[in-house]
Amino acid sequence: MAALTPEQSAYLMSHTQGVIGTGKRDGSPQLSTVNYRFDGEHIWFSATKDRAKFINAMRNKNVAMLVPDNGKQVVVYGTAEGITERQERNRLTRFLREVGPAPETGPEEEMDAKLEAEGRVVVKVTPVKAFDRL
Repeated sequence: MAALTPEQSAYLMSHTQGVIGTGKRDGSPQLSTVNYRFDGEHIWFSATKDRAKFINAMRNKNVAMLVPDNGKQVVVYGTAEGITERQERNRLTRFLREVGPAPETGPEEEMDAKLEAEGRVVVKVTPVKAFDRL
């Protein structure tokens, strides 16, 4: 059984901003607004290694994501994985920024140096189940 219905997948594909929920060390929730891309299988977003959303998601891989839109919404529960390997992180960063306001068009070495200096990583969320109000 698929984790997402075709309608949920289409909704996620047509949006680019959501709220990622992770758990703090003490078990309380932590929420962050993120820009994301959905490729039909995984939700991808960028973070830095020092941010709570990344630290929490790496400690407890169970995450939730809410994508609201004027009374409609999809909530996805899934597992997170950090992509820190430089070449893959760079490829995914370009993928993420294809739909953003400033696509990444510079030389690979320049982008890599900038991402390293920022401590940037990419997070992959694999949906396990979802609920909606569409």
